[in-house]
Amino acid sequence: MKFILSCDAGKPQLSLSGDEYKYIIKVRRHVVGDIIAFRHRSSLSEEYHYRLEHADGRRADFILEKHHHAPCEATKKMHIGWCVIDPKTVEKVLPMLTEMGVSRITFIQCHRSQRNFRFDFDRFDRIMESSIMQCGRTSLIEFSEASSLEEFLNAHPQSVILDFGGEELNSAEPLETVVIGCEGGFHESERELFAHHRIRHFSSPMILRSESAAVAVASRHL
Repeated sequence: MKFILSCDAGKPQLSLSGDEYKYIIKVRRHVVGDIIAFRHRSSLSEEYHYRLEHADGRRADFILEKHHHAPCEATKKMHIGWCVIDPKTVEKVLPMLTEMGVSRITFIQCHRSQRNFRFDFDRFDRIMESSIMQCGRTSLIEFSEASSLEEFLNAHPQSVILDFGGEELNSAEPLETVVIGCEGGFHESERELFAHHRIRHFSSPMILRSESAAVAVASRHL
């Protein structure tokens, strides 16, 4: 754990109780005198170091020791245009994409996407908050939606398309915006939109699931 998120971070004193208390004292086994880093959800780049002053079995009290500006971000930005898949599947890989430094995900309604899926971005934020406390990242992935692949490509003409055909993806090739298909891949009518875009594929002969492709392409930026 790199830090703890708290709405009281920055105040001269703060206290933890309930599940947060159990995590600090019983799981992390912190004792009186330990220095623990806290950050506020609204200003993640600011780190506050608190000394554990008292713990009575139900509540832990902390005193602010010092504060400093300490952003932690990936050196490269990656924007994934992701054709809509089951949100539950996205949730499973979201911690990994957070740790790998993906900066933005746009969910695209594609021809083979199921139209009944709805994304709970507040839930996504809660999942990412747990991830950043462990990995130390000081921002959350930004989310947006596009009503069609054509709309997305018009807005992001530099996009690289991850699809069969085209050239093998080179490890040194810059990838700022990459489009990943849903289960079943792209429809032929959508492939007609790729004429002026770079099309790339992985060297592996195996077919990756959509979420596996997202993790694989994000890992290139590590």
